[in-house]
Amino acid sequence: MIYNKVFILSFIVVGTLLLASCSACNSSKTITKDSQESSTIMSYTQISPEFDADSAFLFTKQQVEFGPRVPNSAAHKACGDFLVSKLKQYGAEVIEQKATLKTYDGISLDARNIIGVYNPDTEKRILLFAHWDTRPFADQDKDKTMRTQPILGANDGGSGVGVLLEVARQLNETSIDIGIDIIFFDAEDWGQPNYETNYVQGDWYCLGSQFWAENPHIPNYRANFGILLDMVGAKDATFYKEGYSVQYASNRTEKIWDVASQLGYGSFFINKKGGYITDDHVPVNQLHRAPSVNIIHTSEDSSHGFGEFWHTHNDDMSVIDRSTLKAVGQTVMEVLFTEK
Repeated sequence: MIYNKVFILSFIVVGTLLLASCSACNSSKTITKDSQESSTIMSYTQISPEFDADSAFLFTKQQVEFGPRVPNSAAHKACGDFLVSKLKQYGAEVIEQKATLKTYDGISLDARNIIGVYNPDTEKRILLFAHWDTRPFADQDKDKTMRTQPILGANDGGSGVGVLLEVARQLNETSIDIGIDIIFFDAEDWGQPNYETNYVQGDWYCLGSQFWAENPHIPNYRANFGILLDMVGAKDATFYKEGYSVQYASNRTEKIWDVASQLGYGSFFINKKGGYITDDHVPVNQLHRAPSVNIIHTSEDSSHGFGEFWHTHNDDMSVIDRSTLKAVGQTVMEVLFTEK
């Protein structure tokens, strides 16, 4: 399945449709659980530092407090400055990539990709990314009079950035031997709203990542792999193995889901294939900047395949849950710190 922020659920199951490592750490945690395959007790020792879900929650809240982070707005500029200052505070070498990008309706956006680099001289690199802008239209809102208004985007935008800011804070406190690049992509969410009847042909979502993939901050940039976080903070979120992730980064997808299971987060990271989702990882994959995996919340309980609050004014801090932030953040941290 391919979608441009309009999700048509197509999880595939054989024969049926789906209804739907850090040696410097001061401490480690052993997770003991019952195997799903047998009654054998399995034990896994966590290598990574402890991910602080309260901190990730706060980082998400701080973004939301700026208001909708729509390009060309005062809130967008203020939040961008905040993200730059946080990455610098947490020891990253910060690069701001600015560009004027055109929307489906001809508006010129002053877009700003924000890049935090750790261990810049290290050859082996891992790319972590999320989008930091928010949807300028609440086109899924039940109140039709509110559909042209921008959303707060606590989950859709804020949560992925919140998790990565906490990862950045941890990287500043605990050394790691590999290079890490954190990118907050801009202008991801200006795709044409579904209430407009005249469809404009083109790739109108993911404008910031498209620009970066064609014009990376370092010529000929390549990372060993990448992880995209999109909508990773809602209560009881479920993350299926997204189609493009399996296509371009099958081994990495399997490792992430396996790590999540070993850490005890199998109820979030569902061991089944999901649909193909057009998102920031697609241009990154297609232009071979990094074989990238998309960790994205999808739902069987809505007509569009996401949470009921998606692209509505209900996407506020009330939907954000620390347990989900913890599951995603700890999984990402464990993948990083067990990488050889």
